[in-house]
Amino acid sequence: MTQPASAYFIEERHDPNETHTLSVLVQNEPGVLARVIGLFSGRGYNIESLTVSETEAQKHVSRITIVTTGTPMVIQQIKNQLDRMVPVYRVVDQTLTGRSIERELAMVKLRGVGDARVESLRLAEAFRARVIDASTESFVFEITGGPTKINQFIELMRPLGLVEVVRTGVAAITRGPEGM
Repeated sequence: MTQPASAYFIEERHDPNETHTLSVLVQNEPGVLARVIGLFSGRGYNIESLTVSETEAQKHVSRITIVTTGTPMVIQQIKNQLDRMVPVYRVVDQTLTGRSIERELAMVKLRGVGDARVESLRLAEAFRARVIDASTESFVFEITGGPTKINQFIELMRPLGLVEVVRTGVAAITRGPEGM
């Protein structure tokens, strides 16, 4: 006996993991970054991108920007655990604010001659990448933008002779007049 068509349904499969960008203000002192990273590694959380820089020298405050992936429950757990750390002043989930700007810098090295070389220059211009080093056999491009733009540029350069990629990691800031 067959079931009517209305009895059938299509099972949706989706990844319950979400990518979130967290900005963490911390005391700029030895060992703080190791403790923050230890929180992630000790619990098996992955870090997709990590950038750190002192942001307020007089106050000895640094900003750590972490891109991580997990279920909503795991992301909340990470934020709660970061909030409880002593040298942490504030944790902001830039993804949830919906008002953040994310940028990354990459240097992309290509080897190529002839048509591949011409095509790589054409694509670089379209992506607003700058040539920061050139020889008769290679180029190094500098490109800034969102992670998606950088990924697209790298994928287009792969068949043209991609040799090496170096990325800074994501830096994120909230739009508007308010600070973190």
